[in-house]
Amino acid sequence: MIFTELFVVLVAIFVGARVGGIGLGVFGMLGLAVLVFGFGLKPGNAPIDVMLIILSVITAAATLQAAGGLDYLVRVAERILRKNPSMITFLAPVVCYIFTFLSGTGHIAYSLLPIISEIATESKVRPERPLSISVIASQQAITASPISAATAG
Repeated sequence: MIFTELFVVLVAIFVGARVGGIGLGVFGMLGLAVLVFGFGLKPGNAPIDVMLIILSVITAAATLQAAGGLDYLVRVAERILRKNPSMITFLAPVVCYIFTFLSGTGHIAYSLLPIISEIATESKVRPERPLSISVIASQQAITASPISAATAG
């Protein structure tokens, strides 16, 4: 029985990924409907706490953007990175980590990626190195941040 349920979940994921876009959500919903109505499984409770944390973190990030605070932080980060362009591979992930850790969302790091790419190209460093490490550092910061939903959940 458990393998049949696993098969239903995997089929829903694969077909939804194949369709793409909103299809993933639609086929996820259909897979859940099959599990609930076809196999009689009881659906779990909605993760209200996690959704409220996500809502508050995104609201804080949007307020930071609207007030001009994000632009200021990006200028500070750019100054730090431009002072040591040869160290871009090491400094860029540290800056992305700090940004994400303090904000609780990895979306903050998106504003740094064009700057990292530009500085890396100017200093003759392959941009994919600092960019890929920065993205990984940002993901690690999400799990370390005390205000992210990943940590609270």
